[in-house]
Amino acid sequence: MADPAGPGSATLAQAAVHQSRLFFIALQFFTRIPTPGWVGYQPAWLQHASRYYPLVGLVVAVVTGLVYFLSALILPPAIAVLMSTIAGIYLTGAFHEDGFADVCDGFGGGYTRERVLEIMKDSRVGAYGAIGIGLLLLLKCTTLAHLPPHAVIAALFVAHPSSRLLSALLIWRMEYARDEGKAKPLAQTMSTPEISIAALTTLLPLAAIVLGGWIPWAAILGGIAAGVLATAWLARYFQRRIGGFTGDCLGAVQQLSEVAIYLGILAYLYSNNLYSTPH
Repeated sequence: MADPAGPGSATLAQAAVHQSRLFFIALQFFTRIPTPGWVGYQPAWLQHASRYYPLVGLVVAVVTGLVYFLSALILPPAIAVLMSTIAGIYLTGAFHEDGFADVCDGFGGGYTRERVLEIMKDSRVGAYGAIGIGLLLLLKCTTLAHLPPHAVIAALFVAHPSSRLLSALLIWRMEYARDEGKAKPLAQTMSTPEISIAALTTLLPLAAIVLGGWIPWAAILGGIAAGVLATAWLARYFQRRIGGFTGDCLGAVQQLSEVAIYLGILAYLYSNNLYSTPH
């Protein structure tokens, strides 16, 4: 008997299942969240899962925002920010923080392309990496702690998806610098339709924040502009030093652009007397 819904609906259902698989593959790769058994795995799926990288960021924003909200009910704002940051690091397994630390070690201690790549491949964390990630986390927590409580949650929903979109831009426009590596299957290619899907999943939470009036749209634009500048600077630096990017470079872009977005939002609120002194 023929399918009463027609072959078109079956094709649409198959496409929906495939897109769901790609999202869960991305979620499994970038977080500790387990995926349902029906998802399965094929190497090609990981390569195309980067389109949902920002959507994974939205999941991280939901978790970190909820932890901040609940913690702020009974704890001072600065402690709530720290609890939220810890939750985010645990959820992602410090995946991006580790990449940032490796970049600090590699580019700080290597003088040739080969030496930079060799150092970044080393699992040990050196002085550059330890100092770099320590200062970055301090700056991140301090910046968020100086935002009004409602603005902290809004900033998380702006920065987590947006910073991951900015990181994905390197996959889209730059060449992978290694012949092998843990990011190679993810980073081989990213088409224009795929980066468009990533951009759409980033714009949706931004639109919700603007419509909800959580923070002024100009503050969001200021944060995004700061994140773009940070990404452009790192991308140019990576291109000049190693001729492309690695998985660690993606993590570094995500971390630095995330902090830059927080700083941009805070700068707008501070300059327009919408700044809240922590207590």
